[in-house]
Formats: sequence, C-alpha cells, structure tokens
Amino acid sequence: MLPEHGRTAQDLLAELSALKAADLPVRGGKVTAYVYDTGRPEVHETAHRAYAEMLEVNMLDPTAFPSMVAIEKQVVGAVAELLGRPDAPGIFTSGGTESIMLAVKAARDSGPGGGEIVLPVTAHPAFHKAAHYLGLEVVPVPVDPVTFKVSAEAVEAAITGRTVLVVASAPSYPQGVIDPIEEIAALASARGVLCHVDACVGGWLLPWLREAGAAVPPFDLSVPGVTSISCDLHKFGYAPKGASVLLFRDAGLRRKAYFASAAWPGYTIINATVQSSRSAGPLGGAWGTLQALGTQGYQELGRTTLEATRRLVKGVGAIPGLRVLGEPESSLVAIAGSPEVDVFVVSDEARRLGWFLQPQLSYAGIPANLHITVTGVTLSGVDALLEVIAAATEAARAKGPAVVPDGLPELIAGLDLDALDDATFAELAASVGIDLRGSGGAGQPEMAVVNAVLDALPAPTREAILVRFLSVMYS
Repeated sequence: MLPEHGRTAQDLLAELSALKAADLPVRGGKVTAYVYDTGRPEVHETAHRAYAEMLEVNMLDPTAFPSMVAIEKQVVGAVAELLGRPDAPGIFTSGGTESIMLAVKAARDSGPGGGEIVLPVTAHPAFHKAAHYLGLEVVPVPVDPVTFKVSAEAVEAAITGRTVLVVASAPSYPQGVIDPIEEIAALASARGVLCHVDACVGGWLLPWLREAGAAVPPFDLSVPGVTSISCDLHKFGYAPKGASVLLFRDAGLRRKAYFASAAWPGYTIINATVQSSRSAGPLGGAWGTLQALGTQGYQELGRTTLEATRRLVKGVGAIPGLRVLGEPESSLVAIAGSPEVDVFVVSDEARRLGWFLQPQLSYAGIPANLHITVTGVTLSGVDALLEVIAAATEAARAKGPAVVPDGLPELIAGLDLDALDDATFAELAASVGIDLRGSGGAGQPEMAVVNAVLDALPAPTREAILVRFLSVMYS
C-alpha cells in the first residue's frame, strides 16, 4: 500500500529488518544453497559499496555511461583469462539463466534453421526455459546411473539435422560431476554443431580447485569444439546477486546473441542482454568483489573449499543410512538416503536445528537426495554441519519416512488444475494439511510431506502444481 505521506529511511529500514526476520540467513554457512559466503565480511561490504556506487547507472546505452563499458571489459576479461581464452568476447548478464538464454539464442540464430537442443537430463532447467521462450525443442539424454555423467556416444546418437546446440555441464548442479567435455565438444564439432558448456556453478570455482590439487579435467574455451561457456560470478565469484558472464568463441557468435530494432520512430534499440534498461549495480558489485579478493584471495578460498568438501564427503560416508551420489568433482555434494532414512525428513530435522539442506526430487532413475553447496565459509563449520546431518538422520530414522495420504498422488494427477482458481486450489491443499497461505500454527505440515507428494508425481504434474503454489503464494 502506498502511504499518504513519505516515510523516513529509519522507519523503512526497521520494517525491512522485521520482514526479513523469517528469512534464511545469508551469512555463516548454515544455509547450504542459494547463498555464497566467503566468510570475509570486509569483501562483502566492499561489494555492497561498489554496487551502490553504480546503482543508478543505466546499462541501456553504453555511449551514455562509458564507466560501465570500462568495468564490463575488466570483468569479462578476468573471466576470459581464467577460462582458457583471454581474448574471448563476452557479455555481462544478470545470472546463469540469462547467460544460457543468450547462448541458446546465438545458437538458434547461427544454425541452419533447426530447432533442437541436445542435453543431459542433469542439465539445468534454464535450458528448458530458453527452449520454451525461443521456440526450440529439448532432446534429453540419460546419464550413467552410477557416475551421473552423460556419455559422448549417447549425445552423438541424439544429434540430428535439426540440432542447433549440444550442452554439457561443468559441473552439473544435482550431483556436482563434470560431463566429458572434450569428447562431447569434439563430436559436436565434427557434426558441425555448436557446443555450450554450462559452467555457471563451476566456471569461477574449478580453476581454483585445480590449483588447490583437485583433479579437474579440461572444460573451458581451451577445449577444441567448445563454442560458448557461462560462468556465474554471484556463485563462487562471491559477487552480489545479478552477476554472470557468457563467453563466446568469437565475436561473430556473440553478435548472434544481440538484439537490435530500428522499426520504430524512437531512440535506437540495441541490447546485449534480454533486458533493456538495467542497473549497473550488479556489475559494480562483481567488479568490486573481484578486485577486493584478487588472485590470492580466490586461491585461498579454493583451498578451503576443497578441504571442506573432502571432509564433508568422508564424514557423510560414515553416517549409517546415507551415501554420497557419484564422486563430486566440484564442491556440490548430493546425499541419498535409504529405506529407513527419508532424506526429506532429514531436511526437516536439520531445519529444526537451524540448518538448511536443499531437497532434490527423484528424476530419470536418480533417487531423491539432499544437495549441499560447499563455499568458502564452510570449512569453519564443517564439523558442526556433520553433527547436524548425523543428528537429523537419527531423528529421521526414528520418525520413519514421510507418509503420503493414500490415493493423493493419483487424485492430484487426475485434477483439471486449469479449472481451479487460486482460492479453490489453496482450499484443496489445506484439506490435506498443506497450508499454502503461510498462516502457520501447529497444523502446518512439514515440508517432507509436500516433497514426498511431489516426488510421487510425474514431472509435468509437478510443474503444474509448482506453478499453482507460486500463484497462491503471491495472491
């Protein structure tokens, strides 16, 4: 609601603090997804100040604000240097999804008019989103059920005359493993198809892990056949949210990502990104973070992240009823349960203890699991994290698996969701104990039940339900 009279900054900030009281904490390492913490408050403070300094600079017109051009060149250049080709042209974007969207657009507009993207089932849903928006089809390729990597042979078999892009991950988010980039890029090149490496998570992490002693295979633009690569700086670059870089093999391919329009009588439209007007704040924040940490800072973060990951993997392996999926090659760890240990219940029990472990639903033969992103701050709390996981596991074992009401998945799958308005959908959910309006109270369900219900549904039904959840939440 708009107030009748303007409010003071002190009043507004007090309200924001109150509203944030129920949020997950963004510092300290107890939230193992969504946020990335160096454990260095002075670095984050520097980033915030640089962000604020560039906040009102509009990146719509580079001729009006040359400062943002100079800063973007520095940021893109730093990423290009780290990822195997210092002269690679690139674009600063708002995040991994936008980087992927632009990579897919460039491939579509460079192709022979086909309409397919070949990708592993573990590839990020941003590719599905890009295909949906850009009128392309996704051709999913299964991964190995033990390594969780896609094989080059399976990718090659999926390529047709309509394929405009082949995708590989470094690493894939669900299990933190790296697809065989060299083999996939080579076969894509041999078939005349572009190859994008999704290194949104690993682009600014894997090189530092390699320096710290990890066995990281070639994955970047130094690999023949790789034509584009995405790298998020608001992940392991530790920049404020809204910072990613998309690099291309050459400037010609980058131009295919651009959009220009002169078909109107107004100002000239030329966009490097999906957005038109956008703040240079995230760019300033990314630049400030890179400069504040420098090479030595990232080397140290890489060392501590690798040590924390190894200790976490070893510790989880010693907890009865849990196992790590695959062999993580980054700092992303997926933990599966067993018949007596429901990972959705483990997540709930960990939340009671003040820690957030991200649930992941089963899909394509991959079991439901808990995802943990290890960051620079994790090492200082890895023993506490392992204690929480062990305690939550024992509590989950005692409580037993989440119980899905008989017939509920079948009932949901048979609903005509489009025929229900948001209020009716919320009432239907409440009738089975799921409070979508956040009224709280003793009857509010644990997320284990919600996740168990979703896990029992096919992917298209899950998606339809999630859309309704979001609509009700904002109603």
